[in-house]
Amino acid sequence: MRQRDVVITGIGLVTSLGEGNDAHWEVLHAPDRRPVLDETGFAPWTVHPLPALDLDRQIPKRGDQRQMEPWQRLNTYAAGLALDDAGARGLVGETHLVVAAGGGERDVALDEQITAELAQSSDRGARLNEMLATGLRPTLFLAQLSNLVAGNISIVHGVTGSSRTLMGEEVAAADALRIARARIGEGRGEIALVGGGFAASRWDMLILYARSGLWQGGFRPLSEREGGGMVLGSMAAYLVLEAAEHARARGARALARLDAAVS
Repeated sequence: MRQRDVVITGIGLVTSLGEGNDAHWEVLHAPDRRPVLDETGFAPWTVHPLPALDLDRQIPKRGDQRQMEPWQRLNTYAAGLALDDAGARGLVGETHLVVAAGGGERDVALDEQITAELAQSSDRGARLNEMLATGLRPTLFLAQLSNLVAGNISIVHGVTGSSRTLMGEEVAAADALRIARARIGEGRGEIALVGGGFAASRWDMLILYARSGLWQGGFRPLSEREGGGMVLGSMAAYLVLEAAEHARARGARALARLDAAVS
């Protein structure tokens, strides 16, 4: 089977440095560039926070905004930036979607309630089962389902090609890119939206990272660190991938050619 060239025609990027390609380019090339840090909101832990986003630009319906948690809004927003950057709004009906997603925000209030009551209970097993039976979401999942991200992107932006969600962070992101590139390269699609996001400004991150010593200390450049922890940051990144001939036919600019994704 002949492998087709696959190119990147759109980038949607949101980090603590700002949103969009131009904003990041300017900040990263500024002689006085500094990291953006929140050292008080989760003290004594430090995070790279998100900038204020004008959600109406990418999620115009307030009802859609209200039913999403920050994690979902962040992903949906960045996905819209990528579609705009690629000039692909008119192609969403044929655009395939591959998302790398974690489990989303946990219900921290429920976590705290369970922890407090178990500390005073003489029959912790029975009490835990009772509280989980009444407090869990209908999905019986302690966090949000990972495929809610893809669902919201499809609803808000009208992306109605095939949809695939990979659960996880770093490895899932690499595999999402690999799968999207392979599908287009093999001729099983012409255009795809692929990406993921991570919301660091969440107290439940303490359970996953701080307790094991992975999230600790203040910010230091990598060149000055000797291990012993990291500073988490919120961000989302989405790419529009296209078959090279498809991009040429519609006059889209190719930002780069993607030959492979390896993890």
